[in-house]
Amino acid sequence: MNEILIPVLIVAGIGLIAGILLAVASIIMAVPKDEKAAAVLELLPGANCGACGYSGCSGYAEALAKGEAKPGLCSPGGAETASKIAALLGEGDVAVEYHAALVHCTGSYDYTTDKMIYDGLESCAAAAQLSGGTASCRFGCMGLGDCEKTCPYHAITVCNGLAVIHPARCRGCSLCVAACPKKLISLVPVKPQAVVRCASCDKGAVTNKVCKIGCIGCMKCTKVCETGAIKVEQFHASVDPQICTACGKCVEACPRNCISLLFAQAVSHTETDDCTI
Repeated sequence: MNEILIPVLIVAGIGLIAGILLAVASIIMAVPKDEKAAAVLELLPGANCGACGYSGCSGYAEALAKGEAKPGLCSPGGAETASKIAALLGEGDVAVEYHAALVHCTGSYDYTTDKMIYDGLESCAAAAQLSGGTASCRFGCMGLGDCEKTCPYHAITVCNGLAVIHPARCRGCSLCVAACPKKLISLVPVKPQAVVRCASCDKGAVTNKVCKIGCIGCMKCTKVCETGAIKVEQFHASVDPQICTACGKCVEACPRNCISLLFAQAVSHTETDDCTI
């Protein structure tokens, strides 16, 4: 009997001592908890999308608690969340910096074609494994809807082979940005600005063969922009939204009609089946 009892007592004693030591160590070595950051984190939506520019909600909460960030950077949370955080931190009214997702492609089947007949998973990520994807333009939208499927706000519709995002419903959570294997989607400030709806970096002659509306890097837009908001690199034009004044001159100058004006819209979350961009 003792041959069984003694080893059991020894093991139980070791376990008890180890438990006590771990409990003491957890108290001594505990990292102080920032109660203000924890309180802010409770107010955030928990999307962990990174649209605010920080590493998820916890990173943003820590920056807010330290006074290193503004309360209005959470697009998914909107004005209500911003007001609650501002009240908690003892700040006044804050403006919410809304962002919306934008597809940098207008290559619907009206302007381009597929280079192959695809018979596989209805997924852009899967199709992209086959010679860079199904679209004739290697930079173009494949329209298989990975972004549409991942959007929790039903802000994305695939129309005529092209993903279309409705700014009025988009909360700027950036889930579609991560879902697109072609990296065609980005978050842009919801404000009057010119946007280039093309991501092609091929030479103009190559782009012209595969898409009737793709950017060919002709630089006509840069010549008419008075603020220097547009630059062309690798045969591709891009607009700096912080400098753009939405004058519309680049839209008029673009011979390919791949630049358009994006105007600020109220985040009304209205339902619509409209496929217009």
